[in-house]
This record gives sequence, structure tokens and C-alpha cells, in this order.
Amino acid sequence: MKSRRNNELAPEQSITAYMARRAEEVNARLETYVPPEIVPPENLHRAMRYSLLGTGKRLRPILVLASGETLGAVADDLMPAACAIEMIHAYSLIHDDLPAMDNDDLRRGRPTCHKAFGEAIAILAGDALLTRAFEVLSSVEAQGKPPDYRKQVRVIREVATAAGTVEALIGGQVADIENENKQVGDSTLEYIHRSKTGAMIKASVVVGGIIAGARDDQIERLAAYGGRIGLAFQVADDILDVTSTSEQLGKTPGKDQAARKATYPAIHGVSASEARARQLVEEAIRIVSGLEANTAILREIARFIIERSS
Repeated sequence: MKSRRNNELAPEQSITAYMARRAEEVNARLETYVPPEIVPPENLHRAMRYSLLGTGKRLRPILVLASGETLGAVADDLMPAACAIEMIHAYSLIHDDLPAMDNDDLRRGRPTCHKAFGEAIAILAGDALLTRAFEVLSSVEAQGKPPDYRKQVRVIREVATAAGTVEALIGGQVADIENENKQVGDSTLEYIHRSKTGAMIKASVVVGGIIAGARDDQIERLAAYGGRIGLAFQVADDILDVTSTSEQLGKTPGKDQAARKATYPAIHGVSASEARARQLVEEAIRIVSGLEANTAILREIARFIIERSS
């Protein structure tokens, strides 16, 4: 009997089960990419592992795997980049929770890194995860074939750009902070969302395609799909901040409203925000359906992004 590929759902399998299975695979590899707690400086490595290896959806690394496998890559070739992107995500959460930023006490259902290890170690743990991510991206893992350095540099550049300042993670965080307690227009609102969250989600999808050797037109489709689901994810996150409990979210709800942040629900209300998220997902599904490949997983992940409860 023909075996099922990683980028295919079994008839009886839900997207939630698929996400859980792939998250387990990512977690197993992440475990090998960060130093053990017994390696000096022990407290720093404990903090890194605490924030990286806790519970999490692993959406970004799963998108690397799903997009790459859709276009013919194998998981072993995709996993280093997938894990590196998750390290960058973990670093961003550590820093986002700091007193100087969102000043949050809860993340993924337990105390934030600075609450567990102190502010100085938390800052350094975030720095170390970001640095380690690029160490992983620039490493060559023996897979029985010569390394493709041109492709590797392209992946590193894609990730570095998405984590940077121009319509990217850090730039979006700055805009988010600077626009607290202000009336903002739709263009600023979308810039914040596309940058602080959407950029790394988009990069995750594109990186999978690059590793798979996708054509330029396929990369363009992946980027357009990733951009839309990235924005939809943050819109959905903003809605959950208003409608969910701390038990569901694993973090403190209502923080955006209390800080008077620029969010879709704050400006447009929950119903209009839900409609916007659905529109973005529908557009993403139409775009990715033109890839000339089996895009079932990518379509299901797009739907999962706005149907999730945490």
C-alpha cells in the first residue's frame, strides 16, 4: 500500500491532528539545537530551553515543512530552517513580554521568561536564541549530497529581512509601541500587523519554497499566500485577546485593550474583524491553489489560522 506523504492528510485526520504531529517532530529537533541545561552558562541555557521548548503551536516551522513538502522537498532538508525560525519567534516573545515592552506575566500558560529567570537573563536568552538561529541556518548538515550555498544564503537573507526593521518584525514592534493611545488609520494598522507578525509567517512559507527549489512564479504565489495568512493570523489573535480567557490563550487576555493598542477589533469591532480575517484566508486559498501541486495542507492551515481557539 502506498504510504502517505507528510504533506497529506489521511481521510480521517483533522488539521488539528496534523498540526500536533508535526509540532512533535519540530519539538524533537529543537531539543537538539540548543545546549543542555548543564552546559555553562547553565542559567542562560535553562532560560532558553524554558521559552523555546514549552508548549506552542509551532505554526511557523510547520509552514516551512508544509510549503517545502508541497513542492517536493523532504523534511530533513527543511527542518533546520524550520527550527531556526521558531527560535526567532521564541526570542521575539521573550522580548515582547519584557517590562519595557508589553510587561506580561504569562506566556503559554506559565510565567514569562523574565518572571521565571529575571529580566537580565531573559534579555540575554532572547539574544542567544536569535544568534543561535543564524548559527543553525548557516550550518551544513550532511545529507549525502553537496550543500547548495546559493540557496542557503537566499534562505538566510529571507529570514534576516523578515526579522529586521523594514516592514518586518522589529519595525512592526516599534510601530506598535509608538501608536499606543493613538487614533490610527487602516494603513498604519495593517503595517503594524503585516510587519510584527505577518513578516515571519510569510518568510516561513517562502523559505520552504526556496529549499524545495521552487520557480520564481511559485515563490511569488507562496509569498502572496503567506502575506495574507500572516495578516489573518494577527487579526485572529487580536480577536482572541478580546473574546478568550487566560486558560484558552495561555497568556493574559485584554492586554491590547488595556494598553490601547492599534488592533482590528479596537478600530473596526469584532464582527468586521472576523469578516476581514475570513476574506484574507479565502484570498490565500485561491492564490495557493494555483501552485500546480497538492496544496491541501496549505489550504487547511489557512483555515486553521482563523478557526483556532488559542
